[in-house]
Amino acid sequence: MITSNLFRKEPNRGILSILRHISEKYTHFGYQQVPEEEKAERVHDVFANVAKSYDDMNDAMSFGLHRIWKDAFMRYLNPGHNVSLLDVAGGTGDIAFRFLKYNSGTGLQNSSNRKVTVCDINQAMLDVGKKRAGDLDIDTEKLSWVCGDAEKLPFEDKLFDAYTIAFCIRNCTHIQKVLEEAYRVLKPGGRFQCLEFSRVNHTILRRLYDAYSFQVIPVMGEVIAGDWKSYQYLVESIRQFPDQETFAEAIRNMGFKSVEYSNMTFGAVAIHSGFKV
Repeated sequence: MITSNLFRKEPNRGILSILRHISEKYTHFGYQQVPEEEKAERVHDVFANVAKSYDDMNDAMSFGLHRIWKDAFMRYLNPGHNVSLLDVAGGTGDIAFRFLKYNSGTGLQNSSNRKVTVCDINQAMLDVGKKRAGDLDIDTEKLSWVCGDAEKLPFEDKLFDAYTIAFCIRNCTHIQKVLEEAYRVLKPGGRFQCLEFSRVNHTILRRLYDAYSFQVIPVMGEVIAGDWKSYQYLVESIRQFPDQETFAEAIRNMGFKSVEYSNMTFGAVAIHSGFKV
């Protein structure tokens, strides 16, 4: 008997498809469930889309509060004059520029022998940061730009005195891997510090915050950046991120000591900190 090739192959395709689906690991992309391998690509596309309007949207969404949060973040870090910093996912330079200018006595003033490496997976964001550095006349000898993945940093062990990541760790597929890499590249005594959206604990304020987030921010994204979907995702990603205590426990479990967090704006944003011993 002659059996057609089509008859023999189609069941195999179906079985392979089912097995591939079963073997794939899934994670959240906002409120969607997507394969882990797909999330990184989607997040990359989001930030490539919003890179040029990123700073304008930050000002609009937060009514300028993001600048106050980032200033407070740097005061919390309070870096010395001979500190090397790795700023991860900081492509536009907001944290790096504050670090280079920070002076513990007088606030944001030009200073010191600090050096900062900005590492971002998205080249479009790095390009925006480089342009801003030129516009602000930042000393390029103290600043370097590296395109790299927070989950697999292209740096040697025990290389930096401090590690910062601001408003990005929630977008990473494997937060544990990000923390592992942070621990690896820090010197003993080095400091990990994260600035991230968090959980508003007051019930009424949380409802108001949710209404603003879901009903206003995507509209702003469409009007200012011409991109509703990216800002819808960014709002949803905030709600998927663990609350303050849960994230602090994850940092402790990675081996960091003296772990603590500080809430800002009723817990809408939190600074997390820990030390490698």
